[in-house]
Amino acid sequence: MESQRRLAVLCSHLRQVNLGISSCSKLPITEDLPGISTSSCFTTKGHGQDLKDSEKKSEEKNCIFCKIIRGESPCMKIYEDEVCLCILDLNPLTNGHSLIIPKCHFSSLRSTPPSVIASMFSKIPLVSSAIMKAANCDSFNLLVNNGAAAGQVIFHTHLHIIPRKACDRLWNSETFDRQPLKLDKETALLAGCIREQLSINNNCEDVNGKL
Repeated sequence: MESQRRLAVLCSHLRQVNLGISSCSKLPITEDLPGISTSSCFTTKGHGQDLKDSEKKSEEKNCIFCKIIRGESPCMKIYEDEVCLCILDLNPLTNGHSLIIPKCHFSSLRSTPPSVIASMFSKIPLVSSAIMKAANCDSFNLLVNNGAAAGQVIFHTHLHIIPRKACDRLWNSETFDRQPLKLDKETALLAGCIREQLSINNNCEDVNGKL
């Protein structure tokens, strides 16, 4: 069972499923929803994307989330505004598992502008509250898989809202005994390295802001 759960995390979103009608809200699939943006995602220049323009356009063309945003692939929409779209995950780990997706294509959290990240996270209280009520639960996990080693398989920034219930045993890691942090020289070195990187990043942002 645990291996199936882990596989579900890695394979989530990969299958394009023609969803039917929600038993709760009777929402239609994407093509019947008039509010979904069909504009191109090719509007992200100046945001420090790592990919070259040609590679970036190819990535956007084949990205399942961009296809959903353009209205080319079906989804079950639960919320939308000018910046982001919230849909039910096509391969949910729990009932009500949802995604918050920016409408413009950014391959990772690092490449996503702070203003877009702020907009996405500002929707969490509203959307999660509605999801928990509909799923009849009082807890949820907020998850970001950033990078392949962290389980990211769709390289378009997105947030997972995963409703939880007591004793659902979604992840065995939740039962692991956690070891207290050792306040030793190695830990102090790690903390110092992080502070140094933060200082470098802040200085780079200050320089870029003056250019």
